[in-house]
Amino acid sequence: MSSSIERPDLAARAEEAAAHLRSAHGGAIPRVATVFGSGLNELVGRFENRKIIPYAQIPNFPVPTVMGHAGNLVFGTVEGVEAILLQGRFHYYEGHDLETVTFPIRVLQRLGVRSLILTAATGGIHPDLRPGNLVCLSDHINLMGVNPLRGPNDPRLGERFPDMTETYSRRLRDLATEEAARIGVSLTPGVYACLPGPSYETPAEINMLRVLGADVVGMSTVPEAIVARQAGMEILGLALVSNMAAGVLGTPIRHEDVIEAGRAAAPILGELIRRIVVRVGAEPRGEEPIPRAS
Repeated sequence: MSSSIERPDLAARAEEAAAHLRSAHGGAIPRVATVFGSGLNELVGRFENRKIIPYAQIPNFPVPTVMGHAGNLVFGTVEGVEAILLQGRFHYYEGHDLETVTFPIRVLQRLGVRSLILTAATGGIHPDLRPGNLVCLSDHINLMGVNPLRGPNDPRLGERFPDMTETYSRRLRDLATEEAARIGVSLTPGVYACLPGPSYETPAEINMLRVLGADVVGMSTVPEAIVARQAGMEILGLALVSNMAAGVLGTPIRHEDVIEAGRAAAPILGELIRRIVVRVGAEPRGEEPIPRAS
């Protein structure tokens, strides 16, 4: 007989973290949340009345190990609209399983978040893209070789076979495109290919992805989107082209350059996200919050 102690199930662990955040926040929980990718932590500065809670203080949360991921959950407001901001994410290449990678999304689900904005720093594949361009995700290709919903299904967290026809909400894409046009920003629609990393792709792999129909490539976002879709959230994906993918320009790729590209794009992307949050957060609440796990 094993002496190991079985940890609580996923829904229970997510609810424990959510309960801690409800207590720490003390007010109504926002219905919109944003996850910031590599180099995009400075976008939090666009929000007021910030209450910063380090991931290390949240029950069951892992801690990021990658440069450019601060590791904080932030409650903030913009023009009176409340939002949750996640400074940094977890990656499969860090050695986490996908249940751990997507655990923050499960916590947001328990909090009743309905709209999720995912951001990511990506490599540009499409020949018309250049570093600094913004891509609004229309779809993705999961090439990680694993799915975060694999394993026993807990109906408290969502259905067994969620439909992925429109993973990234057309309504939110249209809204984001409208707001981008108002500030003179070109928002290009595109398909995101997700690979496990941590090595950057080879030129031959990028050629393969181009044939498959990918416009940008990265190592995150897709597992979160799959889980959020199962949770019934409306998802918007915004990808910053931080570098051109391997072989496109013939120059080496460095993570430091990815971080710097995120910092350079932060003012524009921050203003766009701020406007989207105001639009989404001000909409009437049509549904009751997701019930807490028993």
